[in-house]
Amino acid sequence: MASHSPSLKDLIGSLDRESYVSLLSKIVGEARHVQNNPPDLIPEEDRVARHVLDALLPLSTSTAGGPLVVSHISYTEGRGNIIVEYPGSCPDKILSFVGCHMDVVTADPAAWDFDPFSLSVDGDKLKGRGTTDCLGHVALVTELMRKLGEARPLLKNTVVAVFIANEENSSVLGIGVDALVKDGLLDKLKHGPLFWIDTADKQPCIGTGGMISWKLRAAGKLFHSGLPHKAINPLELAMEALKVIQSRFYQDFPSHPQEKVYGFATPSTMKPTQWNYPGGGVNQIPAECSISGDVRLTPFYSPTEVTRKLQEYVDDINANIEKLDIRGPASKYVLPDENLRGRLTISFDEAAMTGLACDLNSRGFHVLCKATEEVVGYVKPYSITGSLPLISELQQEGFDVQTSGYGIMDTYHAKNEYCLFSDMCQGFQVFLSIISQLEED
Repeated sequence: MASHSPSLKDLIGSLDRESYVSLLSKIVGEARHVQNNPPDLIPEEDRVARHVLDALLPLSTSTAGGPLVVSHISYTEGRGNIIVEYPGSCPDKILSFVGCHMDVVTADPAAWDFDPFSLSVDGDKLKGRGTTDCLGHVALVTELMRKLGEARPLLKNTVVAVFIANEENSSVLGIGVDALVKDGLLDKLKHGPLFWIDTADKQPCIGTGGMISWKLRAAGKLFHSGLPHKAINPLELAMEALKVIQSRFYQDFPSHPQEKVYGFATPSTMKPTQWNYPGGGVNQIPAECSISGDVRLTPFYSPTEVTRKLQEYVDDINANIEKLDIRGPASKYVLPDENLRGRLTISFDEAAMTGLACDLNSRGFHVLCKATEEVVGYVKPYSITGSLPLISELQQEGFDVQTSGYGIMDTYHAKNEYCLFSDMCQGFQVFLSIISQLEED
């Protein structure tokens, strides 16, 4: 009777609950110290990195003669990244699990039903800040690499895990994955699919949105509200101008045919989210106000082109402000006798983010879909106009980026965050299936 070698699943087995929960408990216990909201809260990712290293260094080449090659790379004190390699026999065959970030968004303990900064276990539910985004994935991928180090399967592919700093505030550069890419430390990951593990609901996320934050300021003339004809009402100016700007935006950036292919729930949008004015009595027309909001842009449009167009709209309105609709017979945006004109300015507060459209023809996408169908029971890729920082830049650099995750989308950045251990178990099996499929190539 012919014998055959055991499968990777036979060698590795399943996600060990005791080991996973123990590690996650230690990591979530650091969540208070890795909240990322500068300048008030600067995360200390090395507090999480220490637990990852404690789990993996006993199986490393440097300390124990094990198979794992472990590197801890810091660009600023206390805020390191970790690269872990399980070497395969073929130098040009590689796959990677990237994106597990060791910082979290803030949490207000007073608003939660349980302590966000310690792990609570409630049957299948694992509760605490970061369990979904993204400390639960840090623990999951750590467990994968630990199991590979212990079982030592003979693989053609090198399996790489990258744990990163500073994902939750990617406008600060030179700390996390951007610096690793700039220094060429991830170049070899271009030889195979890169799976960005930082989404949710166990399905491939094949499209994300770009984001542009904007602020529209309107300057008018302060005056008593009983004499509106002597004022330039900046609130009316801002409202009417925004109506024109939005109308022109939707004409220039309509629903794109590819959005249906990728299953985006919404097309590109521009909308206000905040309104500010300097204060004063209700019987006083203020001198200025501002409306802030964002553009969420599907990846088939350029953020650079959008910002150029928004500025063009504002310039056109300023040049032709007399033609802007008014609100009532006493409303006006020009006072000729005083040589005064209302004026609009638009600014963009943060660096624009570009959306991602994954390559649906790549081997990485196909193996992720097959693995998901095998383990979860169905595959239904989805797209969102929410933004994931950094990944579009990786794609532009030549990486085959595919994204997935095993937390709960409804708890992303929310209070009472949790994940399910059963979902993480399925994620672990998806990883093993991906590795096994790529071994067959």
